[in-house]
Amino acid sequence: MNLPNKLTMLRIFLVPVFVFLLLNPLFGTANKWIVLGIFCVACFTDFLDGKIARKYNLITDFGKFMDPLADKLLVCSALICLIDLKLLPSWFVVIVIAREFVVSGLRLIAVDNGIVIAASWWGKFKTTFQMTLIILLLINLEELAVITAVIFWITLALTLVSMIDYLWKNRSVINQTK
Repeated sequence: MNLPNKLTMLRIFLVPVFVFLLLNPLFGTANKWIVLGIFCVACFTDFLDGKIARKYNLITDFGKFMDPLADKLLVCSALICLIDLKLLPSWFVVIVIAREFVVSGLRLIAVDNGIVIAASWWGKFKTTFQMTLIILLLINLEELAVITAVIFWITLALTLVSMIDYLWKNRSVINQTK
């Protein structure tokens, strides 16, 4: 269990803490900022674990599997909670989660055929914008409403473009299934 994998596990551990505090404001007005801090720490572990793993050649099979899973857990949990808090429409979250299922399914088919599908830049941009959108929604300031709306639509576009990109670049995987 190297440092990048420990950071990934920390992110997974932070998800239920984040969800619980987001939906149960135990700390009154400070709760919003505590939840935001937890989410930002979790996002930073995503950046940090990959950076450390690549820099020190600490890439493991565990990390290859668990890092994207931890990202999906964090982002999808936050998005679902934001529906409950009436800060996001459910159709948006359904599109995001559907994209995750499609890309994960494609990766499973590829692995079954001995092919590894690396993360694309579109997917990385998508994740960055999703996390930025969640941060803006957690802050929930009227002064940021226009910026939040712009980020919302960019996030939706990147979600769809990254899915299409994965499907197009890996169409041979779908055609080669056993």
